[in-house]
Amino acid sequence: MLELFNNFDACKSHEANRDCLVALGDSINVLKSIKSKSINLIFADPPYNIGKDFGNNMDKWDSTESYLKWCEQWIDECMRVLKDDGTMYFMTATQFMSFLDVHASKKYNVLSRIIWSYDSSGVQSKKMYGSLYEPILMINKSKNSDYTFNYEDILVEAKTGAVRGLIDYRKDPPQPYNNQKVPGNVWDFSRVRFRMDEYENHPTQKPELLLERIIKASSNKGDVILDPFSGSFTTSAVALKLGRKTVGIDLNPEFYEIGLRRTGLRQEYNGKSLTKIKERKTTNRSKHSNEHNLFRIAA
Repeated sequence: MLELFNNFDACKSHEANRDCLVALGDSINVLKSIKSKSINLIFADPPYNIGKDFGNNMDKWDSTESYLKWCEQWIDECMRVLKDDGTMYFMTATQFMSFLDVHASKKYNVLSRIIWSYDSSGVQSKKMYGSLYEPILMINKSKNSDYTFNYEDILVEAKTGAVRGLIDYRKDPPQPYNNQKVPGNVWDFSRVRFRMDEYENHPTQKPELLLERIIKASSNKGDVILDPFSGSFTTSAVALKLGRKTVGIDLNPEFYEIGLRRTGLRQEYNGKSLTKIKERKTTNRSKHSNEHNLFRIAA
C-alpha cells in the first residue's frame, strides 16, 4: 500500500502492510500526498459542522462559508486521487448537502442521492419534526465515465413480489414476481448503539451494514478503498473482510489506535495494549443509578 503515496511527510504516523494503510494526520494534507488516479472507491464521512466533540477538536467552523469551502477542498482532492472509473460516496449534515450537491453537479457527475433512514429512541423536539435521516451523495468523474455497480451482490427482499405470491401477467407466459430486487435510494439501517458488538468509542460511528452495501456495490475484490475521515475505521474493517485493500486517515490519535486494532496492523502501540474498551457517558436519569457514570467494558 506504500506505493500509493508520493511521500509520508503529511503523516504524523502510519502503519501499513500489503492490504491496508492507516495514517494519522490532517486529511487534506495526507490526501495531497496520494498519487492521482490510484483509488477505486472513496467513502467520506467528515465532521458535519454541528458541534460534535471528537476529543481533540470541536466540530465547528467560524461560518457556513468556511465549512463549505473546506468541504470543497477535500472533495476535489478525493476526486483527484479517484480513478477515472471509480466512485465516491460522501456524507454531511442535511443543511449543507444541497450546497455540496451543487458543487459536485457542476464539477463532476451525481449518480445517486441516497437517504440513510433510521429510527431514534431519543427525545424528539416538540417544536419541529425530528431529524431521522442523513444524506449520502454518490458521484463519479463525469457522465461518460464507467463505474462499478455490482447489483447482484446487494439484492434485498422484494416484499411485493414472489413473497406475496403475486403473478406478473405482463410476461408470456405469466410468472411470479421476483422475490429480490436492487435497493432503492432510501436505506434503513439502525444506528450503532452502545450495546451492539460493533460499537466503538466514536460519536458518529456508521453501521457496518451500510458500508458493506457501498463496498459490495461499487468495488471488486482487490480494489483499493479510501476513507479520509476514518473515525471508528469501520470502512477499513469491512473492506478487509470483503477482500478489498484499504487506506484510512484520521486526525485523532485515539481513533488512529482504533484503526490499528481493527485492521490488525498492531496489537499494541506506544507500549499500550490495543484492547477494545467500550465507553459512554450518560446523564439520563431514567437509567439505573449504576448507568449514570462512565461505562467501561473490555471486549
